[in-house]
Amino acid sequence: MTILCVRFQLPVMYEAALPGLLGLLEEFTPVVEALPPDGALADLRGAERYFGRDAVELAALIRVRALAHHGVDCAIGAGPGPMLARMALREATPGTVRVVPEAPGAVREFLDGLPVRALPGVGGVTARTLCEYGLDTVGKVAAAPLSTVQRLVGLRAGRELHERANGIDRGRVVPNAVSSSLAAERPFTHDELDPDRHRRALLSAAEELGTRLRNLERVSRTLTLTVRYADRSSTTRSRTLAEPTAHSAALTAEAYRMYEALGLQRARVRAIALRAEGLIPADHATHQLTFDPVDEKVRRLEEVADRARARFGPRAVIPGSLAA
Repeated sequence: MTILCVRFQLPVMYEAALPGLLGLLEEFTPVVEALPPDGALADLRGAERYFGRDAVELAALIRVRALAHHGVDCAIGAGPGPMLARMALREATPGTVRVVPEAPGAVREFLDGLPVRALPGVGGVTARTLCEYGLDTVGKVAAAPLSTVQRLVGLRAGRELHERANGIDRGRVVPNAVSSSLAAERPFTHDELDPDRHRRALLSAAEELGTRLRNLERVSRTLTLTVRYADRSSTTRSRTLAEPTAHSAALTAEAYRMYEALGLQRARVRAIALRAEGLIPADHATHQLTFDPVDEKVRRLEEVADRARARFGPRAVIPGSLAA
């Protein structure tokens, strides 16, 4: 076991707490990959030898320190690779460590009974295709001939899927910095069913992100949407923007598209968060000029609104639908 996947049980407003928790992990290993909004991967190769403890013991120590220093509990998955650690985390409850042993037989035992949808990279369409041919569990995909899987989902995707089903994990932990992103979260006072309120929360978060990006003279290349539900589960989707931007209208439109793609029906939503990632200086980005006078007018109004907010406060100018 060399990889941990940690999910912190953060309060609703998580952004201020996550960097400190990542720093806690970095006390054990410099190879830490942030997984916003509330998680991280940590590669403990070398740390096990240095501290004289195995990954499970280090995981218990990380949990105790997170509780003692930050008042935050966590769930931890441990495995021989990032994929298996992430999959183990799905079965871990807060305050526990779910372990996938490194022995090949143990990996197969863990994977075989799982539904095929549990494999990373398997979405709804791929899962339906596989299930139509009886490949509804990871074990059945692993036992199927590679050529059969490739014929169903494609050459490259089939090879990767077959490898993952057999426990072959080629992923690695890539150190990154959570500070290279900005987040805005909108919690609801009660579990919210109304899609209109969901959209207003998205609009509010996108407006905040746009304003903060412009104040920092940064643009975002990727937008990530996280929807948290009443049962503490969450759904996260990311999209690369057509062009790096800090334009609130563009961020809002992309956020709406991601939300609509989730197809939520009567979902009890506890909080909605947007994260702008891949930040670069605004003067390093290009903007496709258009002959649309409306777009130009909106951008000019945005500049005026930013000046008003800087002078009179963040709520000096807000969209009309948020005024209430």
